[in-house]
Amino acid sequence: MKTKAVRLYGVNDLRLEEFELPQIKEDEILAKVILDSICMSSHKLVIQGANHKRIRHDLNKNQPIIGHEFCGIIEKAGVKWAGQFKEGDKFAIQPALNVPDSNGDVTLWAPGYSYEFIGGNATYVIIPNEVMEMNCLLEYNADNFYMGSLAEPVSCVIGAFHAQYHTKAGSYVHSMGIVKGGSMALLAGAGPMGLGAIDYAIHNPRKPSLLVVTDIDENRLKRAAELLTVQEAKKNGVKLIYVNTKEIENPVEHLKNLNNGKLFDDVFVFAPVKQVLEMGDRLLGRDGCLNFFAGPSDPSFCAQLNFYNVHYASTHIVGTSGGNTCDMKESLAMMASGELNPAFLVTHIGGLDAAAQTTINLDKIPGGKKLIYTHKKMELTAIEEFADKGKTDPFFAKLAQICARNNGLWNTEAEVYLLENAPEI
Repeated sequence: MKTKAVRLYGVNDLRLEEFELPQIKEDEILAKVILDSICMSSHKLVIQGANHKRIRHDLNKNQPIIGHEFCGIIEKAGVKWAGQFKEGDKFAIQPALNVPDSNGDVTLWAPGYSYEFIGGNATYVIIPNEVMEMNCLLEYNADNFYMGSLAEPVSCVIGAFHAQYHTKAGSYVHSMGIVKGGSMALLAGAGPMGLGAIDYAIHNPRKPSLLVVTDIDENRLKRAAELLTVQEAKKNGVKLIYVNTKEIENPVEHLKNLNNGKLFDDVFVFAPVKQVLEMGDRLLGRDGCLNFFAGPSDPSFCAQLNFYNVHYASTHIVGTSGGNTCDMKESLAMMASGELNPAFLVTHIGGLDAAAQTTINLDKIPGGKKLIYTHKKMELTAIEEFADKGKTDPFFAKLAQICARNNGLWNTEAEVYLLENAPEI
């Protein structure tokens, strides 16, 4: 079977190509990808090329398909998996496989980085045996595909919350998770992943009582406040405050004052910026936990940490890169129940022909998540631009009408319309 896919050849060298997939082995699965959500991690992969930690082979000989936040349909299962996975089943994938090597050490190999025949920016893929062996091919039951694609980024947020830990004086036991009923600050938190963190903080069972979200972009903050309102947070027992720290002379003191003069129990940093990370450190109260969520592309990235507070105030720092399978399952379950709504993360829609340039230029394209429908040909278009394009194009006019009925958000009806009416790649 032929597939069309975007493959990595080197730094900023992505190519949309058509090539033949081999016949699946008895322990593999052939799958149809419906869409991929482009992640900033894929942009970091492209700007690092062969130097990226997840690159497995010589790019001159073996080019991986990019994209790791994807959802699709099982086409055919090899004999080994035929009893568990059936043709027509919808699936989502947890890309962080954590497959051990011959020495028992965990590898970094992942779909979208390390494999020639599996990645999200493709029409058809071959799912290798290790994905199923590690229980990373997940059943997805919903009337749409876009939430299945967004389950992976949402799981990253969930994993970060679970990775937080706290202690009690005189005890060496780590109590995992954020402080229930405590104070939390999300710094640079109005971007797409920050929005996911606000949503989860408000709606998961282990909530803070105070949630302060900062950013220096007023438009991002305004959109966040419209999508995740102070009223919705209050209804769930959380006091939510949005703060633009751009013009504040002493943001640490300002944020402390919002917490009755106290420092914070949990602080998350959503931008790999030295000043923001150091501000997060200064906001930590006793036994406070700082989560450096944003992965830097510079391997020498450093910032100052107050080790006096590490010693005397028991402050600590954690970092997570993706979620695990349990986080992914929690993500899928909470979306299915309506507790989480990742639709507000989405700002742009495109086809496979737009995937390469979107990935390369992702840091320069404003907004949130960019969805790529892999069997479709469509330039990357912001949802807010649908109406304007609709003045001359009936396809976009209809999409604009559908999204307008859904508070300007991407939704199941819009997806169905796109899949039925957008031109094939």
